Amino acid sequence: MIKQYETVFIATPVLSEAQMKEAVAKYTGFIKENGGEIVYEEDWGLRQLAYPIQKKTTGFYYLIEFKADSQFVDVLETQYRRDERIIRFLTFAMDKHAVAYAEKRRANKQAK
Repeated sequence: MIKQYETVFIATPVLSEAQMKEAVAKYTGFIKENGGEIVYEEDWGLRQLAYPIQKKTTGFYYLIEFKADSQFVDVLETQYRRDERIIRFLTFAMDKHAVAYAEKRRANKQAK
């Protein structure tokens, strides 16, 4: 069953700009290769973490909104766990209210 998902991952702050772009390209490509469709992506940049993770206090945040089969999320999260660049991730299925909110947020961002 095809659903819409939102995934945010935090990459280690020791990455260069090029390494971060390569990590993002890996996951967006991985989603497309497995029959997913990228709806939206947003780079939140380097941010302070709420608490230290692996002795790091900052991390690169990146959001990807995508549509994919429900079994694909397990495969994607396995890839995150195997990648030493990713220190945290969260993926969740969006209901119709979350989809409507995300669309409204994007429209407001483009209007600015």
